[in-house]
Amino acid sequence: MNERQLRILRELGESGSVTATAEALLMTPSAVSQQLRLLQRSIRVPLTERDGRRLVLTDAGQVLAGAAIEVEIALARARHSMEEFVDQPDARVAVAAFHSAAAAFFPLLLGQAAPKGPRLSLSDEDVAQEHFPRLTRDYDLVLAHRLDRAPLWPATLTARTLLREPLDIALPADHPLATERQLTPRDVADQPWITVDDGFPLMATVDAIATAANRRLDIVHRINDFTVAAEVVAAGGGLALMPRWTTRPHPALVLKPLRGVHARRHIDVLHRPERAARRAVRRVLTALDRAAAAIRSRDARA
Repeated sequence: MNERQLRILRELGESGSVTATAEALLMTPSAVSQQLRLLQRSIRVPLTERDGRRLVLTDAGQVLAGAAIEVEIALARARHSMEEFVDQPDARVAVAAFHSAAAAFFPLLLGQAAPKGPRLSLSDEDVAQEHFPRLTRDYDLVLAHRLDRAPLWPATLTARTLLREPLDIALPADHPLATERQLTPRDVADQPWITVDDGFPLMATVDAIATAANRRLDIVHRINDFTVAAEVVAAGGGLALMPRWTTRPHPALVLKPLRGVHARRHIDVLHRPERAARRAVRRVLTALDRAAAAIRSRDARA
């Protein structure tokens, strides 16, 4: 049985007429009769009987019609609860981001938080690129990164690009190449390198540098956290590829643009389409757009 069939049964009990029931429910009499036949198939005892020219409910039908009232009340309560959940402006919104995006975006999100705004639940999730879509099962919004020419995210997700961030070469401030305005793959290919683990987006650009320079890079350290990598670069441990805007400034480092390879990454916000039905989630999406604009403006202030 379904909600429509129970409503028909209830209305029939009140009106005693298939025609009146059909008019009340904006259906045709034949459609009402068909639904009653389908309902009767699932019940072992008769629900209706003829009383002259009228179709009336049996005792069993009256019992089920009474239960239908309780079902409608429960459904109305469920709809009301869902509407409150969807429209609640201060609901909890779970946001995950990889490390450098978390460091850049989370303080800005918290700085925009209003007293009656969404209650943020923030988590750092630094995973390989292929695993970001899975995080949308557990979080309302996921900040993920991919290279500019990498495959798009699955079509089952909603994805919007917040930043298209250049990737620069990080080197010690006293390095011989630190005075150059730009660097090429040949300039840096003979240096020791600090890279992320295989499977993380930046490795494709590192591989492109090696290809453009026509030599294999000497990778001496594997460090995923840019804050740690910056300290190792500053200590003379090698060069590294780092994002221009979301890398925390370091007094002993300089970032130099790289030409000769396509060096840029997308920072995208991913979510399942139904998540955006919630008012609180939409407010956080707007806050992320404002945060991205503030991060981009760092170039103008530099």
